[in-house]
Amino acid sequence: MNAEVNGVAEVIRAEHVSKRFGPVSALRDVNLSVRRGEILGLIGDNGAGKSTLIKILTGFHQPDSGQLYFEGEQVPLRSVTHARSLGIETVFQDLAMVNELPVYLNLHLNKELVYRPFPFLRRREMKRRAREALDSIGISIPSVSAQVGQLSGGQRQAIAVARSVYSDAKLLLLDEPLAAMGAKEGSLILRLLAQLKQRQDLAIILIAHNYSQIVDVCDRVNLLQHGEITFDKPSKDTSVAELLELVHAEYRLGG
Repeated sequence: MNAEVNGVAEVIRAEHVSKRFGPVSALRDVNLSVRRGEILGLIGDNGAGKSTLIKILTGFHQPDSGQLYFEGEQVPLRSVTHARSLGIETVFQDLAMVNELPVYLNLHLNKELVYRPFPFLRRREMKRRAREALDSIGISIPSVSAQVGQLSGGQRQAIAVARSVYSDAKLLLLDEPLAAMGAKEGSLILRLLAQLKQRQDLAIILIAHNYSQIVDVCDRVNLLQHGEITFDKPSKDTSVAELLELVHAEYRLGG
């Protein structure tokens, strides 16, 4: 049975999660949760433990202690493949796209539709489904036959997100999707996130360094410092100034 907060089902919860690499403690007693229809902003300086936490939530690393709950059930994520089978998808900065392939084949990467018993690609059906998937979340790509390498950075990022959603994701982890993007391309991804939020069927964890974007698009903000979640507030109850003050205070204390 799903755990609920204010009547909304939690998709994932981490309780007292810790991880060490030799003498280095990467995570210390981390508690984190995100609900269906919620966007959680995860911020923190380089080395704070964000990457380690994401790798635990995607099954790449196993925690040394603590538990993970997915849709209310305690579950050890044995591998990335196991996590993906549950509906946990990640879009990293490198996107894992094949620039020489068209949009529709990138959306079906490793899940190509073929005729049986002959291994011929069902191109028309894949194009139809690709267009349907992009339209359903408001992504404007003139042609699904266009090579991905010809598209803008924002469009490529949007297609990577669409591929995860198309894979029936329940939890989507976005690792710096707005990094190195101009304002126009960044606004495309922010609009896409707003569109996904309206669907109310997906939980999203967004890692970003731009606090203004985090406050604007996320429902809640978690700050990770030295492997611990030190701040957890609804976005409406915080501000860019408060987040900056928290991070800068760490430096003033010699953090």
